[in-house]
Amino acid sequence: MIGRITQRKSKAQKVIEPRSFDDYEVRLGDAMRGERATMGKSLLDVQRELRIKASYIAAIEHSDPTVFDTPGFIAGYVRSYARYLNMDPEQVFDDFCRESGFEVAHGMSAKASSKRAGPAPISTGMGGMRTDAFTAPNTPFAPTSNGFLENLEARALGSSLILLALIGGIGFGGWTVLKQVQQVQMAPMEQTPVVLAELDPLQAAELNAANAGESPAADALIRLYRPQALDVPVLMARDAPISTLDPSAFGSFAAPELPGLEFAEALRPGGVAPQSQVVPQVIELAAPRMEMVAVRDSWVRVSAADGSVIFEGIMKPGQRYEIPATEEAPTLRTGESSAIYFALGGAHFGPVGNRGEVTKNLPLSIDSVTDRFDVANLDQDRDLAKMVAELETGLLSE
Repeated sequence: MIGRITQRKSKAQKVIEPRSFDDYEVRLGDAMRGERATMGKSLLDVQRELRIKASYIAAIEHSDPTVFDTPGFIAGYVRSYARYLNMDPEQVFDDFCRESGFEVAHGMSAKASSKRAGPAPISTGMGGMRTDAFTAPNTPFAPTSNGFLENLEARALGSSLILLALIGGIGFGGWTVLKQVQQVQMAPMEQTPVVLAELDPLQAAELNAANAGESPAADALIRLYRPQALDVPVLMARDAPISTLDPSAFGSFAAPELPGLEFAEALRPGGVAPQSQVVPQVIELAAPRMEMVAVRDSWVRVSAADGSVIFEGIMKPGQRYEIPATEEAPTLRTGESSAIYFALGGAHFGPVGNRGEVTKNLPLSIDSVTDRFDVANLDQDRDLAKMVAELETGLLSE
């Protein structure tokens, strides 16, 4: 009893240790699939890049040489796939041969050639009798042709019949309509047809002259072919009803009914008619003109409202520039603002700015100039006073 108990305890003390990674056998296919998975490539990706069938790649990973059509190309396929996976080609091919049992055959041997199908089985005829290719009247390997009725389908035959019936119906309908259009029916008439017009008008004129007992003269023929006289058109002006009106006869300007006096004589005091009537005209007073005057050298540029330059240059002392009267006032830009004044109605307004100051976008309108600038003081600017004095002297001498 004691011996059995100790034996059971020794068996229970045996511990099964877990197997490590090295205890498992890593086959070639597992290593190649792992490398391909690391590269993130599928069998179709490898087929597209290596130009090798995906079935051949799967056969290499499963170490199955029976899938290849030509055993002589197996070594090249295996080495190419190994280089694609960055593996040793020779080591991979050795592992493939060891796992699959593949052996490299000589080029002239039967194993290196392509696979060939076995001999065709002898076909059996009717009744299960085996027929030979040399005794059979027909060639056994030639494809047998089906009969004509076997290739016909009921739906295709029905569609063809419907199409033929439709074409026949359309053709018959068109032929019937054409026949009715071209058909001419003759109806009997009891009244004799009457000639309504003569073919030759000269013959009719001669016939009428012969019936009247006269000979056809040349003037008769001329009258026959003479064109018919047309009515003279009457032209009337469009403003004829207005132009024919007399202001002195209608409306507020009608002359008073004075015996022995005309309208103009009645309007004049004393009843004396004027020699020429003066037509009154209403005119608009012209706006005063404004001039830009320079008392010293100054660069100026006058621009229109659309940005185009009207005048640009250096104005000399005493030079004047008449500002054009446009719909929108032009603008002024000058480099020496203290040298520019504006002459309007015999007075000078300004200056535009201080000495050495640049003025931009100054509107050159009369209202803008009179509102912004005061009448210039001649005592403050000697150049302006000198120019005004010379101008007055020139006017007095003239």
